[in-house]
Amino acid sequence: MRLPAAAALLLALSAPPAHAAAPAPAPRASDAAHGGFRALEPGLELGQFDGPAAEAGARPIAIVRIDPARFELKLLNASAPGEGALRSARAWAARAGAVAAINASMYQQDYRTSVSLMRTRDHVNQRRVSKDRSVLAFDPLARGAAPVRMIDRDCDDLETVARAYGTLVQSIRLVSCERKNVWEPSQRRFSAAAIGVDGKGRVLFIHARTPWPVYDLVNALLALPIDLRQAMYVEGGPEAQLYVRGGGSEHEWVGGFEHLPQAENREPWPVPNVVAAVRRR
Repeated sequence: MRLPAAAALLLALSAPPAHAAAPAPAPRASDAAHGGFRALEPGLELGQFDGPAAEAGARPIAIVRIDPARFELKLLNASAPGEGALRSARAWAARAGAVAAINASMYQQDYRTSVSLMRTRDHVNQRRVSKDRSVLAFDPLARGAAPVRMIDRDCDDLETVARAYGTLVQSIRLVSCERKNVWEPSQRRFSAAAIGVDGKGRVLFIHARTPWPVYDLVNALLALPIDLRQAMYVEGGPEAQLYVRGGGSEHEWVGGFEHLPQAENREPWPVPNVVAAVRRR
């Protein structure tokens, strides 16, 4: 969810959001080489890649690649029983013992409820199926189901596929089942967080701090050597964040303000819902 510009300006120039916990440590810059992945541990890789056309101050796109054979995805909700607090992706990961976490989707004014369908086998955050065309499905219930699947409602029957999975997260489609960029061209620019899947069924947690037009960002992602097959947008602006730890290091990225470059955001905002990757036992 994005706050109105006036509220965002007030927060940027004064204090963290009301739900924020103690300020997190300053983000640590990744030392992953541009243009490729390096292993943090088996099944967990980190890469940084150049984005759309180079511009002054542009930062690389961070991508965490996760093998679902070694890590399982978990949906973490502030609305779930025993929870209640909003947390940064880093704090959610620490609470769940996860190695990585990213925004799950945009949320409503109550700072709890997702805009679109969001549920686990034990908890329903949002029952409503919106018009959005992508649904991330994991926690398989049916024998033989892929550990993670991105449902494209123009190619798959949501009701049928959903029966095979305990967790569903619906959001805005970026890359269709035909590997097409389906975002409408626009000059508006956002920092962005996205979740994708590649040709081997690996999960991609994607974060772009530089506020490129999303249409241009998606074209750049499709051109990268990451075999991106499908992707969905999960957050934009200062709330967009990505956290990963492994191999004795940790890395964190946060989003920025679209119209307030002078108010540099350096802290992860507390959010109600994240998708996290946890080592399989």
